[in-house]
Order: sequence, then C-alpha cells, then structure tokens
Amino acid sequence: MSDKNFTILFQGDSVTDCGRLLTGDTGFSNNGLGPGYPGMIAARLLCDRPDVEWNFINRGIGGNRIVDLYARWKIDALNLKPDLLSLLIGVNDTLHRYQHNNGVEVERAERIYREILTWTKQVLPEIRLILLEPFTFDMGTLPKEGIREVAERGKFVKKLAKEFNAVYLPCQSILNDALKRAPMNHWLADGIHPTPAGHQLFTDAWLKAAKPLLP
Repeated sequence: MSDKNFTILFQGDSVTDCGRLLTGDTGFSNNGLGPGYPGMIAARLLCDRPDVEWNFINRGIGGNRIVDLYARWKIDALNLKPDLLSLLIGVNDTLHRYQHNNGVEVERAERIYREILTWTKQVLPEIRLILLEPFTFDMGTLPKEGIREVAERGKFVKKLAKEFNAVYLPCQSILNDALKRAPMNHWLADGIHPTPAGHQLFTDAWLKAAKPLLP
C-alpha cells in the first residue's frame, strides 16, 4: 500500500444506510458500510486501487429528512473530515408528509440543503462533492403529487451541484433509462428502495461520475 490516504463519506437516508449496522461477522466484514451501493463502491475501489489507503464511512440513517441530517451534520460529517462527500437525501422530506404529516417543504429543504453545503465548504474548503438526485417510481408508495414533488427536489439538487462545483448524479434519469431493459420492480422494490440490481446500477454510475474526484 502507498501512503496515499483518502476518506469517502456516504451520507443520506435508508437507501444509503441499507442495513449497514445489521451486516458483518460472516467472514465478509465491510466495516459497517452495508450491502448497498456504498459497500459495493468500496469493494470495487479496494479491488481496483490497492495503491490507495481508502477509508470508507457510511453514516446514512433510515428515515432521515434534510432536517435530521442537518441536526447531526457536525458529528456525522464535518468531524469525520472526509476528502469526498457523497450525499443522497430528499425522498423522506416528501414521504413523511403523507405518512406522518411531518414532511419538509421543497423551498425549506432547499434552504437547509444549501446551508449544509455552505457549512461544509467553510469547514472543509478542499472537500470534493457528489450529490445524488432523489428518485422514485410510481409503485404505490407515493401518490402522483408526491412523485412530482420528489422531482422538484431533484431540480434544486442539480442547481446546488452547479453552485457548489459538485458532481451531480442524475439517479432518476438513470432509472428511467434502465426501464428499457427491465420493469420498475427489477430496479426498485417499492418505488423508493433499490433492489440489488438497482444498487448495482447506482454503483456503476457513481464510479463513473466520481472518477475525476478520486485519487
């Protein structure tokens, strides 16, 4: 191994979490990354780039909204001093509106998302960012109005990516294109959570998009 050290932090909700605290002790420990796209990305980079001293951290928490992320941002992001931050958040800001009457309006979510990025760049000015578009399929979990709202969140994430010189990963477009190969339930289990195939889809896209940010 070389003396190159590089820390990647994955942040978000259940899609990133993906049962990260429930896996391990099976001869295939991945240090709490979980079986989803963060763990799959780590496996690929560890295999392809053993010359780098990688440090992968997953701090996704199921059910998190943008306000939950903001509340824990210092301890679960800034204090970890990542070289690269990968962030996927937003669908619960809509989902909780319908399930718990506790959503976060699009305009408010954008303000808080911008504050998170501003704070991050102030504390870690050299950090590299990859922002993932929130996504959904019409599979009954959200009403059509909610699906349209998630799309609005994707628009402001794309805008913020440009504003903060981040790489933007268009997850919804990636999923829509994948429908040419297989139906919705091949990629997402319930319109929100990816299947193994869906996680592989995002893993491949993430690795390609993030390549300019990696050592």
